[in-house]
Amino acid sequence: MTTIRLLLSAALLAVTTLATAADDALPSVSASRMVEASASVAAINHETREVTLSTEAGESVSFTAGDNVRNLDQVAVGDVVTMTVLEEISLSLVHPDEPMAAVEGGMEAVASAAEGDKPGVVMADVEVVTATVEAIDLEAGTFSLKGPEGNVMEFEARNPENLKKASVGDLVVFELDRAVSLVVEAPETM
Repeated sequence: MTTIRLLLSAALLAVTTLATAADDALPSVSASRMVEASASVAAINHETREVTLSTEAGESVSFTAGDNVRNLDQVAVGDVVTMTVLEEISLSLVHPDEPMAAVEGGMEAVASAAEGDKPGVVMADVEVVTATVEAIDLEAGTFSLKGPEGNVMEFEARNPENLKKASVGDLVVFELDRAVSLVVEAPETM
């Protein structure tokens, strides 16, 4: 599991896709990354709920599955546990029709395997934070944003030409989407 955590952490730090908007569009940028890690069930005790997973590299980790892990009795030695993590972050400039205050919000959803199936879960969440453009200094190439808690911070524009497309009162929308799936499959179904 240490290897799995390290792989996930390293992959989450590496941006695999970066795209910026066309020249005539409002400035935006997005990045996404996905990582997948697998391990085999090396040992399982259904009574104590202790599970040992082994990676292809030969590392192993043992843990006690919590009561929220449904269908543990369906897991057998040799089954493959696969975790997939997908994250996307986007930032975009929006010209609101009327003045709007910065806000923060989000939502999440979780779905588990049906009773009697191999354990599995999909978790997804979305976080959205907006900030209001408080000031733009074209000469210095900087802009100031006011966050949902009223804090104002100044930033240097990576592309100062984008500042010409923004106005005081515009919103910068930050969105972080995450999805994690964890599935257990018999080796012959892989």
